[in-house]
Amino acid sequence: MNSSGGARSPATEEAGWLCGERLHFWEPNQTFHTDRPDLSECFQLSVLAWLPCVFLWVASPAYICYVKKCSRGYIMMSLLNRFKTAFGLLLWIVCWADLFHTFYELQQGQSPPPIYFITPLVLGITMLLATFLIQYERLHGVQSSGVLFIFWFLSVLCAIVPFRSKILKASSSDGIPDKLRFTSFYIYFGLILLELILCCLNEKPPLFSNVVTDPNPCPETTAGFLSTVTFWWFTSLAIKGYKMPLEAKDLWSLNQRDSSEKMVPKLLKEWEKEQIKVKSRGQNLTTKAAYAKQQPLATNHVSGGAAGGETSPEEVEVLLSNPKAAPHQPSFLRALIKAFGPYFLIGSGFKLLQDSITFVNPQLLRMLISFTKEKDVPVWWGYTLAFLMFFTAILQTLILHRHFQYCFVTGMNVRTALIGAIYRKSLVITNAAKRSSTVGEIVNLMSVDAQRFMDLTTFLNMLWSAPLQIMLALYFLWQNLGPSVLAGVAVMVMLIPFNAVIAMKTRAYQVEQMQHKDARIKLMNEILNGIKVLKLYAWENSFKEKVLAIRQKELTVLRKTAYLGALSTMAWTSAPFLVALTTFAVFVTVDEKNVLDAEKAFVSLSLFNILRFPLNMLPQVISGLVQASVSLKRIQNFLSHDELDPNSVDRKTSSEFAVSVVNGKFTWAKEDEPVLDNINVMVPQGSLVAVVGHVGCGKSSLISALLGDMEKVEGEVSVRGSVAYVPQQAWIQNATLRDNILFGKSFNECKYRRVLDACALTPDLEVLPGGDMTEIGEKGINLSGGQRQRVSLARALYSDAEVYLLDDPLSAVDAHVSKHIFDNLIGPEGVLKGKTRILVTHGISFLPQVDNIVVMVEGRVSEMGSYQELLNQNGAFAEFLRNYALEDVVEEDQATEELIEDELFPDDVLSNHHTDMVDNEPTVNEAKKSFMRQISILSGDSENFRCRSVRRQSQKKHQEAQEKKKPQEVQKLIQAETAETGRVKTKVFLEYAKAVGLVLSVIICLLYGCQSAAAIGANIWLSHWTSDSLTNQTKENVNMRVGVYAALGIAQGVLILVNCLLCRAYCMLRAAKLTHRNMLQGVLRAPQAFFESTPTGRLLNRFSKDVDAIDSQIPDNIDIWMRTFWYTLNVLLICSALTPMFLIVIAPLMVFYWWVQRFYVATSRQLKRLESVSRSPIYSHFSETVTGSSVIRAYDRHAAFVLMSDTKVDENQKSYYPGIVSNRWLGVRIEFIGNCIVLFAALFAVMGKETLSPGLVGLSVSYALQVTMSLNWMVRMTSDLENNIVAVERVKEYSETKTEAPWEVEDKKPPTEWPTEGNVEFNEYSVRYREGLDLVLRNITLRVKGGEKIGIVGRTGAGKSSMTLCLFRLLEAAGGEITIDGVRISEIGLHDLRSKLTIIPQEPVLFSGTLRMNLDPFEKYSDEDVWKSLEHSHLHKFVSNQPAKLELECSEGGENLSVGQRQLVCLARALLRKTRILVLDEATAAIDLETDDLIQSTIRTQFEDCTVFTIAHRLNTIMDYTRVLVLDKGQIAEFDTPANLISKRGIFYGMAKDAGLAQ
Repeated sequence: MNSSGGARSPATEEAGWLCGERLHFWEPNQTFHTDRPDLSECFQLSVLAWLPCVFLWVASPAYICYVKKCSRGYIMMSLLNRFKTAFGLLLWIVCWADLFHTFYELQQGQSPPPIYFITPLVLGITMLLATFLIQYERLHGVQSSGVLFIFWFLSVLCAIVPFRSKILKASSSDGIPDKLRFTSFYIYFGLILLELILCCLNEKPPLFSNVVTDPNPCPETTAGFLSTVTFWWFTSLAIKGYKMPLEAKDLWSLNQRDSSEKMVPKLLKEWEKEQIKVKSRGQNLTTKAAYAKQQPLATNHVSGGAAGGETSPEEVEVLLSNPKAAPHQPSFLRALIKAFGPYFLIGSGFKLLQDSITFVNPQLLRMLISFTKEKDVPVWWGYTLAFLMFFTAILQTLILHRHFQYCFVTGMNVRTALIGAIYRKSLVITNAAKRSSTVGEIVNLMSVDAQRFMDLTTFLNMLWSAPLQIMLALYFLWQNLGPSVLAGVAVMVMLIPFNAVIAMKTRAYQVEQMQHKDARIKLMNEILNGIKVLKLYAWENSFKEKVLAIRQKELTVLRKTAYLGALSTMAWTSAPFLVALTTFAVFVTVDEKNVLDAEKAFVSLSLFNILRFPLNMLPQVISGLVQASVSLKRIQNFLSHDELDPNSVDRKTSSEFAVSVVNGKFTWAKEDEPVLDNINVMVPQGSLVAVVGHVGCGKSSLISALLGDMEKVEGEVSVRGSVAYVPQQAWIQNATLRDNILFGKSFNECKYRRVLDACALTPDLEVLPGGDMTEIGEKGINLSGGQRQRVSLARALYSDAEVYLLDDPLSAVDAHVSKHIFDNLIGPEGVLKGKTRILVTHGISFLPQVDNIVVMVEGRVSEMGSYQELLNQNGAFAEFLRNYALEDVVEEDQATEELIEDELFPDDVLSNHHTDMVDNEPTVNEAKKSFMRQISILSGDSENFRCRSVRRQSQKKHQEAQEKKKPQEVQKLIQAETAETGRVKTKVFLEYAKAVGLVLSVIICLLYGCQSAAAIGANIWLSHWTSDSLTNQTKENVNMRVGVYAALGIAQGVLILVNCLLCRAYCMLRAAKLTHRNMLQGVLRAPQAFFESTPTGRLLNRFSKDVDAIDSQIPDNIDIWMRTFWYTLNVLLICSALTPMFLIVIAPLMVFYWWVQRFYVATSRQLKRLESVSRSPIYSHFSETVTGSSVIRAYDRHAAFVLMSDTKVDENQKSYYPGIVSNRWLGVRIEFIGNCIVLFAALFAVMGKETLSPGLVGLSVSYALQVTMSLNWMVRMTSDLENNIVAVERVKEYSETKTEAPWEVEDKKPPTEWPTEGNVEFNEYSVRYREGLDLVLRNITLRVKGGEKIGIVGRTGAGKSSMTLCLFRLLEAAGGEITIDGVRISEIGLHDLRSKLTIIPQEPVLFSGTLRMNLDPFEKYSDEDVWKSLEHSHLHKFVSNQPAKLELECSEGGENLSVGQRQLVCLARALLRKTRILVLDEATAAIDLETDDLIQSTIRTQFEDCTVFTIAHRLNTIMDYTRVLVLDKGQIAEFDTPANLISKRGIFYGMAKDAGLAQ
């Protein structure tokens, strides 16, 4: 093709008529083979001018629809907008000026070619379209436009060529031929440049948008197009995070579209559609089988969430006989796809683009290498190639990160929606369903399974993208090397099953490890919950051994996983090398003529590297899919559970009875036996009904049935009006005391005070550190049992309902208090008179005052009537009463009067030292609980007792107390967990290195270096090998070249293997073992006070999450970090060695890299911490909700709790979202550095073209292409490693806690049979809870002879429990000493002391395991002894009826035994140990009188010759004791026989009188 245009290509032919004869479309000589390249004018006018126009016209229709759909309100006309519009119109005028000029030329008789008409016309119309879009976007609230930006950018890009071309022409020839077009073009160029600049600026946010109202909006919504693409809008947060650690208040609000209120309904709507579809299908089937359809039974059920009757048995048979008509489950997957699919697909589109661009760079590399080979070619070719490589890489980066952004956001939305759906469901599932999935499992659905979906969405596109990439890569390889590629592919294919097998084994091991871990955490949880009991019984060692045994199994599995991991790492790192080796070896040996030159070798290498990623990802994606499908099934099953039928209890009735049950038959689960049978109860409006009966006869079940929590098999239940419910075990939220009482109602000072007085809570508030604003720990941990119960009562009273269901609220409080509460609250004169009250109770003294009594026996109502009627009937009830009625009940008024004298204490009853003691005490310990437990005795503040003036005085006192408290910050009970801030200290890394072993650490580092050197060596060798082709020595050296190449590669593989085994399977596991053991030891040796100030959750977190980080994450991180670090280092070394100029560039790039990395690591670390801190409230609030679901439903607070959960999830996503973006932000910046390295490697290769061989050029550029990846990984790993290494620090912190006294003191061991007598002496004994607090017991001196029975009584805070804690040395003496049989207990080891005493603690604690283990964990006793102890503790009948006998499995916390039975198990423990000294701590709270009697008689007979100390609740238990000790304010007030004390008429007499034991 010569320039005269003799011969023409077809393209030129077609362009001929456009440009006329004068202008040629394509002139290679002018374009390529010259040092001043230029494009022909025709090409400039057609292709370059039309390209942007075509883009805009193609993009507009879709874009206009999109803008219309997502309209955000309009933007006011701004100066910026006016300028954009004006310039747009000017451009149109300029273009059409050209057009009219062409017409003018036509009239002048010239014949301009058609192109001069077409191009200005097209351009002009396009400029009008652009101007229209500018206005259209303004009206729909678009602040910055991507489409227009790309259009203006393309326009400028395409106009640069004519810009240069016109100047070249003007300077070369004489003057400017066509002045008008010349001028108009430069005006046009100026205007499009201005438009491009203006397009980068942002409009104001639209009117009425939420950006204006939001205090801290996310800048993403208002960010410009460029800022969005490069994630520039995140920079402000990165800088803030670098300057100081981020806090929750610095985070942006969540975008509206990602919030729970948008996402959850979206998913639920689709899920409901699915359920309805299945239902209608099911109905079609049912109608076919409807011949036997009866009226369905009224069960308390809604199957699968939407209302629908149950099928009757006959019908089921028909359905079964027709197998095809099996019930079809609604598909949750379909619901998910419909809800989130469309958004996700946009991300997939980006992925497709990115995949196709990936393959451009290897082609450019080929051209670059062939460019270096050729001698006489213009240099600008090389530079163009270098810049092209740079631009494609940049484009690829931007597109890839857009894709990731879409995927991650989808993942985040899926998680939000799943958690919301699960939470909503958990509030309404039936009890049967609850039984099949425990709280732990449901929390797992939320945390683990929702997380799996989130992880999967990020890689889901690899499912189609990986095969696509593999096929493209193979196609290009085939072009390059021909059939020899198949050899390499064969190796890859062979590696796939190898990796798959390893992956499967690893998966199996992981499951096994998870099981061990779960078992270990479950055990730890129980240990921590029952730590006080473990200490009192000296059982720590037995449990420590159990934990370590499980841990050992866990480590064995980890070691196996490490072996597999080493193999797979080796396979995976050596894979590209093996593939290259086989391919090249085959290629060279198959045919003499095949020459391996640089072009073939390095282009193939870069293609193999592209292949490596999809091949590695596929198995991961598939295993992710498998996991997610399991999770999907679990979530689907949970969401399809039956729901409670809201209509099982009729709330609308207008019968005269407030509560009525007719022929009720109830069961907990459909398949179980009915628990309540043939129940008929009618409760008239405003009456007080008591329900009595033995333990386990169905009293609480009756209440549940009235709430609608049980399955109704038959009968009618109706409850008129709103309900307030007080459960047997009070349910307390983790909120302030006031919030617990208000429970969502508005605050009304006057009503609130009345409620507090009636529930005897006023005095408690004076003792709590923050009054009623005190934060209550989880499960009400810092309130005593009695206070919890009273708060629960106060909540019921404040709710002001019509019907009150009270499930034994009086058992947990003292006799005085229960009397006060009955009189002022529940009883006929109480605040609730006129309301309907149903009271389950064990207390006999109140029965004469109730209207009706329901007597329950084994799930039936045996009798019902008033007290008198039942006595006259002489049935079961009369029998029950005769045994237990105390000497006839004293007339009430007389008692009351005397009580007043007794109770009007002077004002300093809560004398100052008590209040101070509590104020300085953020941690609440057991003894102080007991100190507050009966504070309620001072609850004389109610109308019955005191005259008005006294009441007024007490109120005044209260206000003063409150004012006094205001200035002190409300003390938080639980110190906030210290979230470490700032950089991780080098010290921590050193700690870890020490645990691994210092010498080994150094060796490991060096091995990584060697391995990397081997890999680089192999590639340098390859570049020499390819240079053989230039000197034609290929044939002689083939074997040597292949041999050495193979040797280097194999060396690399072996080094990796050795390294992994040494590092993973040996050192790191050793570190893991040590750290865990030290922490366990540290925690078990910690004193009791430590556990009261540290929430269980936090300790468990250290044992699960942090230990897991040390087990598996840190080794992984270190491994990858070392590999990428050495790799990057080597790349930079090679590039610098080949072209020393490179060093100049490295410096600024590394500075930039270091700078970005510091910003990122600081910010992302803090974001991760915030994210994990805000994650636990979701789960704790959730488990709290599940335990209290019946209370929430009873009070109808369903919606409020859902809202609370949503808010917590949004709070969590608020810190998760910037976390995702920070990764994108980093990715774009780091990859930019990588792309710069590629650019400079290529540029310097072009410059050094004369000196460098093609092999070396290929080597340096192909390495540079790889470096981006490793730079990125290195920052990620640095960040991960810094996040995870904190675990070492956190674990270490707990292994160094302050320990209690030694467990055994060798030289002070007491004799084995000590104590023989059981004499106990207190000598001037004083004790305080902690340094700097007041004494709780002062100078107590008393002697107890062996075999005496001592009752300890006293008002709250008198120090009763402290006495028992001192005997066991849970509190250490502040002065004086205790001796037992002449041995000072402060000198002997704790275990020696504690194993010789026995206590029956107040709250019965059982551990999960067999009953036998619970009684005798060290297996010291024979089965015979155990049975004997069960017989004495009256459990013999119960246990021998169980199929498993002694091996009966107790569930966690002994949940499957009733509270009474648990207490009996504790008694059996005591009987089994049978020591000379027994302590009973109020062990009678939760038991009915009968069981209580059994226990007392057992203690009298079995512990006849032992010394017994009893802290008494019910005075009748200690009336026959040898002596009674009355404590007051930590001192002995009275100490004598009960008879003498009563005759003295002192404090004890007053108490006895209240209980009706004295006249």
